[in-house]
Amino acid sequence: MSTSFDPNDVLARLSEATDFVRGRSSLAPRLAVVAGSGLGALGDLVEDSVRIPYAEIPHMPAPKVEGHSGELVLGYLEGLPIAVLSGRVHAYEGHPLQDVVFGVRLAARLGAKRFLLTNAAGGIHRWLEPGSLCRIVDHINLTGVNALVGPNIDALGPRFPDMTFGYGAELGELVQSAAAEAGVSMFCGVYAGVSGPSYETPAEIRMLRMLGAAVVGMSTVHECIALNHMGCQVAGVSVVTNFAAGVLSEPLDHAHVKQVAAKAGPNLLAVVRGLAGKLAAGDGAAAGAKG
Repeated sequence: MSTSFDPNDVLARLSEATDFVRGRSSLAPRLAVVAGSGLGALGDLVEDSVRIPYAEIPHMPAPKVEGHSGELVLGYLEGLPIAVLSGRVHAYEGHPLQDVVFGVRLAARLGAKRFLLTNAAGGIHRWLEPGSLCRIVDHINLTGVNALVGPNIDALGPRFPDMTFGYGAELGELVQSAAAEAGVSMFCGVYAGVSGPSYETPAEIRMLRMLGAAVVGMSTVHECIALNHMGCQVAGVSVVTNFAAGVLSEPLDHAHVKQVAAKAGPNLLAVVRGLAGKLAAGDGAAAGAKG
């Protein structure tokens, strides 16, 4: 996978995409949500929405995986200005990492400083049954690559960003609180990011369990790294769509993954709505205090 790119070209493409989106909507999102496999219904929650297909946004890569619609939705949720990236691209599709993180970088350039990254993941432990939600508290990047390899884009962030608090406790605790208030059970655990597109072997899952991972998937880690590079706050939630390889004897199937993600969707939607309400109330209180 090539890591050769021109930082000025990346910035120029981001600027052109940002200008295009701002020409369609002047909204500056206070929260951006990346909707993973089967979770595209998040965009339907947004009020007064402007929906822009990725294909219309200059330089925006479009996903090819089933369950990823490929649409940017801008509007309001519980009174909070929000951006929903409905679908993402993956490195296993053949996209360079600069394209994999293009969408979240675009949302950050539009004004979002807080991000909720969602994904479909395999549960490594038996207690993480399909349909469960797991808040990501940290990740292990086992993809063998990093979105920041190559020339540093100084205009976006520092050469060596700290990942100690890659998934910020403050935003994560708001997610956890929103889940509790909605009556939705939510576990916490470490996300293992792997390259895919094949599912993991039982031996690999045993290794990940020993490393301390709770869930495993093929996305999210590069977005988290790129956003921390840009100084954004990140929270993550995995929808456990299947037991990982070897936990049970049955084979894994992407169609089943989509079905479980869709069934778990209402719980995740309730969490996102609750989070938006909390952020809207907090932002309003902060504005009132400053006023």
